[in-house]
Amino acid sequence: MKYLIPFLMVLVFTNVQAQYPGVNIPGSEVRKITSKIVAGQEYELHIMLPAGYKAGDKKYPVVYLMDSQWDFPLVTGLYGEYYYDGFIPELIIVGVTWSGEKANYDSLRLRDYSPTKVAAMPGSGGADQFLAFMKQELFPFIESNYKADGENRTLMGCSGGAVFTLYTLFTQPELFTGYAAATPYIPWDNEVLYKYEQEFAKRRLGNPVRVYMTMGDVETTRPVYEKFAAHMAARHYPSVRLHSKILENTGHGGTKHETYARGLQYVFERPQLNLAASVLNSYAGNYQLPDGRTMQLKNEHGQLALYFGSNRMFTLYAASETDLYATAQFVNIHFEHASGKPSGCWLETYGNKQFAKKIN
Repeated sequence: MKYLIPFLMVLVFTNVQAQYPGVNIPGSEVRKITSKIVAGQEYELHIMLPAGYKAGDKKYPVVYLMDSQWDFPLVTGLYGEYYYDGFIPELIIVGVTWSGEKANYDSLRLRDYSPTKVAAMPGSGGADQFLAFMKQELFPFIESNYKADGENRTLMGCSGGAVFTLYTLFTQPELFTGYAAATPYIPWDNEVLYKYEQEFAKRRLGNPVRVYMTMGDVETTRPVYEKFAAHMAARHYPSVRLHSKILENTGHGGTKHETYARGLQYVFERPQLNLAASVLNSYAGNYQLPDGRTMQLKNEHGQLALYFGSNRMFTLYAASETDLYATAQFVNIHFEHASGKPSGCWLETYGNKQFAKKIN
């Protein structure tokens, strides 16, 4: 009876809670797609659209997240934080999971994420089919129904999902421009990922990719991971920017938030170009905003600095010759030209964009 009472209490608590509506994530929606490639499997897509999605015809980078049944709330929360700080652009997030109230995530993950069949793991070895589903069915669905940039995709996964992420990198690297792999299980099938990596090292990629990988420092597979990460780093792949990190005092499940947060920041990190002094000097001067306020740009030791009055606000870094940004806060500046000279700039801050006319 002492075991029955707590069980009944859980039932009562659950029933009471069921009377209240669930928590929804603003800006998100659920779509479903049935695959002809993966044996008629119905997948559920958790989709987050950026706040400015309905304005204009702009296309957005897409982040494809594995194991959305667990990690969609985490990643959408991280996206909001890092976008607010100006570290990442507006994104579409597509979380992929399996439909059904009684979906067996363990067996479905094993089937879709594992690259090879292992006799002791029945149902394994379906990564090629799942990858074909993404390429031939999922991408066309997303890119025909949403303003998605098919040239700017990122893949993120953890554990088995990270094995699939690295397998995709090694076998079809052209599908994504960014990869974030949290605690990949390198020992899978006698470390078979080495075989795929060996073939990948022989390739010359048409477009560069960025890869961010992690492992928790208390995990038992840490030595195997460190050996594999060092092997990758020693390759010095010509078109791959690679970063590996051991996360302090972190176990298997705890790697997700830092990997996805830092991974997104790494994948979308903008360059810091050195602009010619003549370009910087042409931008330096006073600018008037629509409300009458003025701001000043100064060339200080080869970089522009933004001032409001006598207050130095930000150092600006150049992503291109006409696009500059701050790292301390969400600030983007795009310069416009007339008759070969700067006529003003668009000043974009979080939730606001206005044109500042150059007055001298």
